[in-house]
Amino acid sequence: MITNKKKHNKFEWIIPTALIILSLVPALAGSARLIELSSEAEITEANARFFDAPLPVIIHIIGSTLYAFLGALQFAPTFRRRKTHWHRFVGKWVLVPSGIAVALSGLWMNQFYNLPKVDGEFLYMQRVFFGIAMFLSIVIGYLAVLKRNYKSHGNWMIRAYAIGLGAGTQVFTHLPWIIFFGEPDELTRAILMLAGWLINLAIAEWIIRKPQIKQIESNVYA
Repeated sequence: MITNKKKHNKFEWIIPTALIILSLVPALAGSARLIELSSEAEITEANARFFDAPLPVIIHIIGSTLYAFLGALQFAPTFRRRKTHWHRFVGKWVLVPSGIAVALSGLWMNQFYNLPKVDGEFLYMQRVFFGIAMFLSIVIGYLAVLKRNYKSHGNWMIRAYAIGLGAGTQVFTHLPWIIFFGEPDELTRAILMLAGWLINLAIAEWIIRKPQIKQIESNVYA
């Protein structure tokens, strides 16, 4: 007979597993880009910017993959409680640096890469806003844990992760449009990108404010 505790332990892995699955598509796309950069692939108008300045995109891909997969494990409260040292070590030495690397490399690419024409001014401003927001959320969250304000730490890290996982959700905001209407134009693409970030942040705020999850957080850090 499965006890309630075992049932809870199994249920809590649903969210981390879903987050890992959500991260797979951008991670696979990033891996393909790394293979392309390390091979003698044909340089085209679509990929020339990555060959001209490969370091930012390499940092972004590796950082986002680490951040997405290892960050997903932080959403399993029992695992975090049992692996406290792991949680702190990975958070301080992997997630914070990789998250900051993702935000800053994303801002650099947005500013200096010769982006496709379909990436217009509206999308440019979105990337600036969410890149800065992710960076500040990680910094605020890190400073909060130094002050032992674990509630604030968890809240800001959840927001940062939601922004960082935007690429995964944006796959699903784009897919229905592409299936039914074809490739989106500049404005539509910007709206679909924005929808991915807003969906993630809405879910993040729901998690932060949900009483049951708040209780789990207090138990984890008690």
